[in-house]
Amino acid sequence: MTDQAVCRLAPSPTGAQHLGNARTFLVAYWSARSQNARLLLRIEDIDSPRVKPWATAQVIEDLSWLGIEYDGEPVIQTERSDIYKEVLRRMVEDDRVYPCVCSRKDIDEASSAPHEQSVSLASPHASSGVHAMEPEATIYPGTCSHWRWGDSMPPAGEYCLRFRVDPRPMLLKDLVAGTVHCDPPRSLGDFPVTRKQGVAAYQIAVVVDDIAAGVTEVVRGDDLLASAFRQRQIYDYLKQTPPRYAHVPLVVGADRRRLAKRHGDTRLSWYREEGVGAKTIVAWAAHSVFGHLEDFPNLDHTHDWSLARWHQTMIDQFDWSRVNRQQIIIASPTELHA
Repeated sequence: MTDQAVCRLAPSPTGAQHLGNARTFLVAYWSARSQNARLLLRIEDIDSPRVKPWATAQVIEDLSWLGIEYDGEPVIQTERSDIYKEVLRRMVEDDRVYPCVCSRKDIDEASSAPHEQSVSLASPHASSGVHAMEPEATIYPGTCSHWRWGDSMPPAGEYCLRFRVDPRPMLLKDLVAGTVHCDPPRSLGDFPVTRKQGVAAYQIAVVVDDIAAGVTEVVRGDDLLASAFRQRQIYDYLKQTPPRYAHVPLVVGADRRRLAKRHGDTRLSWYREEGVGAKTIVAWAAHSVFGHLEDFPNLDHTHDWSLARWHQTMIDQFDWSRVNRQQIIIASPTELHA
């Protein structure tokens, strides 16, 4: 008997959830239910300066409105701080992380210095269908990496802990993005696993939580593709098996930039207030994922199917090989006023 698959939804309560979030949640839900997996909800609220006190309740309301059912009680990251601290302590003692006192300005200036080499965007594996991950805009130059376990630590509050990347090339077989090649020193650089206040940062918290929950599949936006390589490095350090990843294309505005206030109001709560039914959003997401299947009603006739039927159809037919790999463009929020 094989263990049950485990998937998760992991919203950050830093503001209202919008159409792009809804589409990613729905894809994760359909995939989970298609494989009879458990679907967990984790509230990633460790980014405390940006967290909005009302946002967690609204996330839960949004998911319920969309007909997305998760299993068990939500996991709250800020309630797991001691667990992250223990893993970080081990990393310090293993010399896998080091204190970094550099400011963002320090890093930007060092990275743009004349002696820095430029990073090639060309993939050495292009002919074999392997894509090269584009390098981050700024690569940490290793200014503080001389620190070793046993050296004195800087004063508390003046440093973050930065993870030493393994320099060996990496390949990621993503369910949507395909096979992606990464050269960690040139494309990622050493990355932070805490903030300067000592609080665990996104990369470490996500890995620790996914391991604890036994997560086998991670569905999220393709703006987090680089994070998969960072998190794989942490999995390797912890000697754990990473989940499989599916990085779905972002929903963008007419300018092909990720949805934001400049594109108008695309909050799910706004659509509710405007009287747009949840099945209009779900039908739009279904069409954006698979295109127009023969048995799908036209988007102008979303009322022909119930919300439950939309979900069941997508669950029954879900197949990662058929998922649209192109960005989804929303020219105007009102185009979903069906």
